[in-house]
Amino acid sequence: MIELFYWPTPNGHKITLFLEESGMPYRITRVDIGKGEQFTADFLAISPNNRMPAIVDHAPADGGEAISVFESGSILLYLANKTKSFIPQDVRGRIVVNNWLFWQMAGLGPMTGQYGHFQVYAPEKIPYAIDRYTREVGRLLGVLDKQLQGHDYIAGSEYTIADMACYPWIDPYNKAPFDLAPFANVRRWRETICARPATARAYAQGDFARKTELTDEERRVLFGQGAKT
Repeated sequence: MIELFYWPTPNGHKITLFLEESGMPYRITRVDIGKGEQFTADFLAISPNNRMPAIVDHAPADGGEAISVFESGSILLYLANKTKSFIPQDVRGRIVVNNWLFWQMAGLGPMTGQYGHFQVYAPEKIPYAIDRYTREVGRLLGVLDKQLQGHDYIAGSEYTIADMACYPWIDPYNKAPFDLAPFANVRRWRETICARPATARAYAQGDFARKTELTDEERRVLFGQGAKT
């Protein structure tokens, strides 16, 4: 049984995408990040970076004590290796998937997140920041669009954890939609994944937390942390 510590953010969606596609048994433990539940001692023991998602595998392959994993990319790799699914088993195919998984973790996710922060959540509009991250997200989408030319999925003809990592970060902010018109391959790929039944099931797991506005207290919790807190 996989215990998923979850809130329906793009990184949280990555893991429900895998779990629903693979059919692995799992249960969700909600971590309300607006209330600061990611800072509790119990959660920090699993995810010391006070970010979700995280998992605990209560039935690891070695038969030993439960294993905890934090960081969404690491979780995807762990689950793919455990199940030998959604990642190639040959070394060359695995390198391609790993390249794009880490590309998302280092680039697409952080840059799209900053785009969303300054477009949606920042208390004041800062034109330089908005322009900076709009341009960088556009650059990254151009890179992805080129990779998808002639490919069904990011790593080729098979759906992998690279796709699961990237999909939730494509235009995730309803209040600040990104212009995807120049990226025909990204749009085609996105529609293909959206149509998968497991995608609908994965996103439905987060229906409990749908809302449009953050309270001032939630903003403080989410964006007001420093080294001492």
